[in-house]
Amino acid sequence: MRSTRARKVAAVTAAVPAASALVVLSGSTGANAHGTMSDPPSRVYVCKNEGPEAPKSAACKAAVAAGGTQAFYDWNEVSLLEAGGRHRQIIPDGQLCSAGRAKYRGLDLARADWPAKRMSSGPQTITYHATAPHSASNFEFYITRDGWSPTQPLRWSDLVHIQTFNRQNPTTFTKWTINIPPRTGRHILYSIWQRVVGSQEAFYTCSDVDFGGTTTPPTDPPTDPPTDPPTDPPTDPPSGTWTAGTAYSAGDQVTYNGVTYKCLQPHTALAGWEPANTAALWQQV
Repeated sequence: MRSTRARKVAAVTAAVPAASALVVLSGSTGANAHGTMSDPPSRVYVCKNEGPEAPKSAACKAAVAAGGTQAFYDWNEVSLLEAGGRHRQIIPDGQLCSAGRAKYRGLDLARADWPAKRMSSGPQTITYHATAPHSASNFEFYITRDGWSPTQPLRWSDLVHIQTFNRQNPTTFTKWTINIPPRTGRHILYSIWQRVVGSQEAFYTCSDVDFGGTTTPPTDPPTDPPTDPPTDPPTDPPSGTWTAGTAYSAGDQVTYNGVTYKCLQPHTALAGWEPANTAALWQQV
């Protein structure tokens, strides 16, 4: 846990006003390059702005309960130091928003109530807040496919590429325009900022957006075979020992390390979200 002085410094940094610019952060070998999407705001940006100690939205409250407050004081560090472009190899499905880091596991919660910015298709200006911008960086932008459900874990196969900007020189707030394809309902705008010069560090963001209406069912199944459980709930509520990869509904009961727990909100279990570790998802009976 960080000292009180460190928390105050982080809080001051987080208070910098967000201008309208789309930038991708860049960082140095340890702690120089940091940042996240500020418009539409990433999940970590939303929760840090709500306040790590007393978040307002149900989704941010659940994220803090799942991973603690420190992740939102360190809102600009959802990154991997040695990514080197190997994003799909080193970040598992279901953990894209956290970059596969347990510290940020609350960002992976599959829920339909994350605060979302209203968006429409066509050219849209987005803004990236880099607290330590670095030159010659690559930025990739994606959006979830037609038919993606916000209540299912985000997989790499759910992402549709929009645009890549190579050898960019971001500033503290950088504004870019990207062409958003037609969508309805809730979706995630996903970004990857890969440093190229002096570091293999990469930063990842999940920004929730809402196009209005309901999610359009896919006309064809995803190209890659799904790796997560079926979306339809089982006939009988899951019971027995807690198991990663199982879809649980509110009220389901499981055992973990000999202790019985009751599910508090629907989700698909992931490694690191064991009942003993996620009070937002499980309650000891």
